[in-house]
Amino acid sequence: MSLENPLYKGEQIKDLIPQRFPIMMVDTMYDANETECISGLTIAQDNFFCVDGYFLEPGLIEHIAQSASAHAGVKAKMKNEETPVGYIGEVKKFKLGSKPKVGSSLVTTIRIVSEVQNVSLIKAETKVGDEVVASCQMKIFIRE
Repeated sequence: MSLENPLYKGEQIKDLIPQRFPIMMVDTMYDANETECISGLTIAQDNFFCVDGYFLEPGLIEHIAQSASAHAGVKAKMKNEETPVGYIGEVKKFKLGSKPKVGSSLVTTIRIVSEVQNVSLIKAETKVGDEVVASCQMKIFIRE
């Protein structure tokens, strides 16, 4: 996987996820295959989840969920299918390394652990540079 030449950036992300401003928490899809993706977000001052110059835990969780959703969107586009809508079913083992500051660029790796019918279990790790700022497991339900 590479951070060079992203697959989708900025407004193009709207082709992959249903969220829109002010709750859109992914602005780049760097790379994706059937089981992994790398996504990103540069944290703006006016971000919905920023308080006192820091990006809060609910924002990190939403960013991870939207990264998984964007991954499902990329996979659907590869198959010429409609972009699916997903919902967070469960968050487990969430670990916060630190709250990212406004202006930070998040880079998140999503790995699909298993998929059964309309449920995906993922592992996620979000970094700012070399520092892991958050990680978790998440169940995502995909609406038919």
